Amino acid sequence: MKKKILSLDFPFFLGVPALIWQFLFFYAPLLILVISSFLKLSEEGFIQGFTLEKIYFFLNPIYGKVILASLLLALCNAVICLLIAYPVAYFMAIAAKKFRNLLLILMIVPFWTNFLLHVYAWFFVLEREGFLNTLLQTLGLIGQPFQLLNSLFSIMIMMVYYYLPFMVLPLYSSLERFDYKLIEASLDLGATSMQTFRRIMLPLTLRGVRTGFFLVFIPSFGEFAIPELMGGDKQMFVGSVVSHYILGEETGSLGAAFTVVSCLALLVTTLFFFWLISRFLTPKTQSPQTESGAT
Repeated sequence: MKKKILSLDFPFFLGVPALIWQFLFFYAPLLILVISSFLKLSEEGFIQGFTLEKIYFFLNPIYGKVILASLLLALCNAVICLLIAYPVAYFMAIAAKKFRNLLLILMIVPFWTNFLLHVYAWFFVLEREGFLNTLLQTLGLIGQPFQLLNSLFSIMIMMVYYYLPFMVLPLYSSLERFDYKLIEASLDLGATSMQTFRRIMLPLTLRGVRTGFFLVFIPSFGEFAIPELMGGDKQMFVGSVVSHYILGEETGSLGAAFTVVSCLALLVTTLFFFWLISRFLTPKTQSPQTESGAT
C-alpha cells in the first residue's frame, strides 16, 4: 500500500522544483509589483501606508487612449491571424498530409533564430528602397516609394508575422482530430458550404479558435519590442508606457500602478471576448435542412 502511494506521489515530487521556481520568479515578483503600486513612500523611501493615488493618476483620458490603442492593436492582430491561420491550418491538416511534418518544422524554424534578426529582415523589405517598394515600382504600380517603416502598417505586418504560428498550431491540433465525414454528411443532407462551416466545423474546432485567439490577443496587448522597433517610437502603447516608468530611477512604482490598471482592462476585455466567442460563435442546434428552408 505504501509503495502504491509513493508511486502516485512521485510525479508530484518531480514537479515540485518547477512549482517553486515558478513561484519565486513569477508569482512573487508579480505580487511585489501589485503591492508596490499601492504603497505610499516618504521622500526617504520609507513605507507610510497604502494609497490609491497612483491608480487614480492613470485614470486619465490620455492613458485610457493608450490602453484602448493597445486593445485595438491586439484585437486586429488576433483577427487577422485567425483569418490567415484557419485556411493554413486546414491545408496542413487535410490537403498536405504527406508534407505536414515538413510544414510544421518550417513554421517553427524561425523561432530558432534571434528575434532581432527577424526585425532587421523586415527593415530590408519595408524601407523606402527595400524589396517591397522596388517591386511595386518595377511593376509600375507606384511612382514614388512609400514610407512603410515607422508606421502602424509596419507594426501590424511584424505583429502578424510573429504571432501567426501561435494561432496556426492550436487550430491545426483541432482540425487534425476533426472527422471530415461529418462535412460529407452535412452536404448530402442539403446544407451549403457556409452552413456546414458555421454548424459543423466551427463548433467542433471552437476550442482551437478560442485558444489561438487568446494566445495571440493577450501577449499582443503588452507587446513592447515590435511597436518600438517597427513604429519608430511614434505611437504609444501599453508596453511603451510601462517600460518608460519601470526603467525610470524614481518612477518604478508608477510603472507598477499602470501595469495593474492595464491588466485590469485586459482582464475585463478578455472575459468579454471569451463570453462573446462562446455566445455568438457557437451556433444554435438546428438541422441544415431547417436552416435552408428558413432562408
